[in-house]
Amino acid sequence: MTALKEYDRLEASGLWRADPTAQRVEVVVSIGDATLTLTDTAERALAHWSLAAVHRKNPSKRPALYAPSDAADEAEELELSDDDMIAAIERIRKAIARRRPRSGRVRLVLTGAVAAALVTATLVWVPETLTRQTVALLPDATRTEVGDRLMNRIRRVSGAPCDGSGQSALDQLARRVLGTGRTRVLVVPDGVATARVVPGSIILVNRDLIVDENEPDVVAGFILAENLRARQTDPMRALLDHAGLMTTAKLLTTGEVSDAVLDDYARHLLTAEAEPLDNDALLTAFEAAGLRSTPYAYALDPSGETTLPLIEADPVPVTAAEPLLPDASWVSLQSICET
Repeated sequence: MTALKEYDRLEASGLWRADPTAQRVEVVVSIGDATLTLTDTAERALAHWSLAAVHRKNPSKRPALYAPSDAADEAEELELSDDDMIAAIERIRKAIARRRPRSGRVRLVLTGAVAAALVTATLVWVPETLTRQTVALLPDATRTEVGDRLMNRIRRVSGAPCDGSGQSALDQLARRVLGTGRTRVLVVPDGVATARVVPGSIILVNRDLIVDENEPDVVAGFILAENLRARQTDPMRALLDHAGLMTTAKLLTTGEVSDAVLDDYARHLLTAEAEPLDNDALLTAFEAAGLRSTPYAYALDPSGETTLPLIEADPVPVTAAEPLLPDASWVSLQSICET
């Protein structure tokens, strides 16, 4: 039987030589189940070649030249002109090649998978690490400078921060809510829906939270909430996440942020909705500061439906609450934006 099912026996004549210096000998070539047998005219076997190792030395040319292997020092050579025999050998070689493990392809696939993993890690890990390192290394002076420059952009929309006679009362309230520290609380006439934290330890408060309310607990609640937001996500980190990798790298290496980046972030800061805060975290912060959460909750949602947990779990009952400001200071604060 042959390696090809349609042939019981397949033979053809050819020219064989044992090495480059030997004279070519006419042989009969026959295909077996696993070997290519070469015999002389007296039917004496001269060579047995493994079909799995047969190598063609001149692809697509006639007469075809074969060797028992593809070794560089292979000496034997067989010349064939019979089309049927050549076609049969080529079919067998192709079938064997398809079944042979393709280590090169496996390596290529593995290399591609590793490269893709490295690219993914670079895109995910490098920006995260660079941003975290930049935020950690920024000196307070750079943070303040960036915050002040950002405020110059924000005031184009919000108007200049109010600096009337109520500023002293505002500072007093900020200390009551936040304790002593670097955070500045500024009241602006417009542009900010309620309150917003800005890089550089700045909390902006819309004046309506003061002039339209009957008690300072509302604005105090918003100041506390923005401070909590700043503790959970560094405002400078939020700026860099929005600005991207190039801005982060530039800030880390030169300490500078372009005007265009600040203009874009100012627009984003005033228009995008702030990330919601966890109710449990809020209640913990209100309790630690000794503030009522109910006034803040109703300012967020007058119906109280969406802020019910802040109302029902208020850590400071109204009967135990102490005034955050003396009446005179509260009246003074309500006039902070009056010229």
